[in-house]
Amino acid sequence: MTIDAVVFDIGKVLIEWDPERFYDARLGLETRQRLFAEVPLHEMNLRLDRGAPFRDSVYDLAAQHPEWQKEICHWHDNWLDFAPREIAHSVRLMRALRRSGVPVLALSNFGIGTFDLARQAYPFLDEFDQSYISGHLGCIKPGDEIYQYLEQGTGVLPERLLFADDRPENIEAAAARGWQTHLFTTPEGWATRLVSAGLLSQEDAQ
Repeated sequence: MTIDAVVFDIGKVLIEWDPERFYDARLGLETRQRLFAEVPLHEMNLRLDRGAPFRDSVYDLAAQHPEWQKEICHWHDNWLDFAPREIAHSVRLMRALRRSGVPVLALSNFGIGTFDLARQAYPFLDEFDQSYISGHLGCIKPGDEIYQYLEQGTGVLPERLLFADDRPENIEAAAARGWQTHLFTTPEGWATRLVSAGLLSQEDAQ
């Protein structure tokens, strides 16, 4: 099947994202597990992904849990340490696709404030032909609405989109709409898929 555009998730595909690792390094595993059990940090982050204000959301949660206030505030004050580096091979693949004339799109659950931080730290995030960011759209994967935004915005037929994401539920939602998909585990596996699809040569996929 012909592919007219390639769609990238961002977190864990193009940049690392691991809050647990950040907290493990500072608190130790046992204390970190207690923090995440007692404080709904990931639920708060989903609100960010839907467009909630960054600092206010984090600091309001910290005020609700004064015993963990310092630790919760790290989610705002040290957010870039949660996403400390790009996944270099994936970035090379994205750029190789663009050089080959393949439109490259971003489809990511990302807050407005956090995406602004990520763009400053990782300028390649401004190299996409189009970006569909959940915080700006007010909806998140794996809900249908965010996929619809991309389909309507690009005009590309669903079956001509190839989408890489690290979360199975996001891949399943895309596949149910007819998208071609790849469950991302390593950049090497993604490179192999792009070569097998005829989008990159072996050399360009290195």
